[in-house]
Amino acid sequence: METEDVAQRGAVLVTGASSGIGYEIALRLARAGYLTFAGVRKESDRQRLADAHSNLRPLSLDITIAADREHAAQSVLQSGLPLRALVNNAGVAVAGPLEYLPADRLTEQFEINTFAPILLTQSLLAQLRASHGRALFIGSIAGRIGLPMVGPYSASKAALASLVDSLRQELAPHGVAVSLFEFAAVKTPIWAKGRERGQESAAQYPPETFERYGKQIAALVAQSEREEEHGLEPALIAQAIERAIEEPNPRARYVIGAQARIQALVALLPMRLRDRLIARAMRL
Repeated sequence: METEDVAQRGAVLVTGASSGIGYEIALRLARAGYLTFAGVRKESDRQRLADAHSNLRPLSLDITIAADREHAAQSVLQSGLPLRALVNNAGVAVAGPLEYLPADRLTEQFEINTFAPILLTQSLLAQLRASHGRALFIGSIAGRIGLPMVGPYSASKAALASLVDSLRQELAPHGVAVSLFEFAAVKTPIWAKGRERGQESAAQYPPETFERYGKQIAALVAQSEREEEHGLEPALIAQAIERAIEEPNPRARYVIGAQARIQALVALLPMRLRDRLIARAMRL
């Protein structure tokens, strides 16, 4: 498939392509023959992606900046190829006790994970409509079940899921398929980055924070480290994305991995039972 003419396959745009899930998706789609516009924020990542495959076209793209979103849309348009899919992958994980979480961190969580993907989709919708393409969103099974210390992340993914449900119904008459991808732990740098940012936020917390929430914070750190080690391979997510682009009738939601399917069932349990199971899983 690597040599297949991109003129036949068309173009795709993947956000957050510098590492982890986004990098695997971008590389897989490039190898499949798509001209793959890969959104990154650092110049060093641009060069690394450009060297990874001849079908990769790195773009400087901060999805929260309107000018960057418009530039990305124009870059795809100027390629002259139909846009087959937009993969909204870029995201961050904000963690910490809600009682003391700084307002700017909470706002940042929703700006990046919830609002910006919808705004970028708006910028590219004319092209997706023209090609009967796909708008694909990386969600999380955390959007179905709130966990202690990661409320902002869970809430941002829950809100995104709701918006995606509405968008899917609105765009169905226009021939644009919309899908959400939900999974649990993945071997990706997002949680390591989240821990680093969490340490920065912790410097703003009052002293009593760790008296009240120290056990839960420690449990979250330990849990995220376990998940990084034993989570899904990003390649499995990339495989599901490619399938959704190429299937005649993609699913509305893709739940990937046994852990995600179990958590989806836990989310349906009575609240008290659910809370006990979560506490046990986090070793609280």
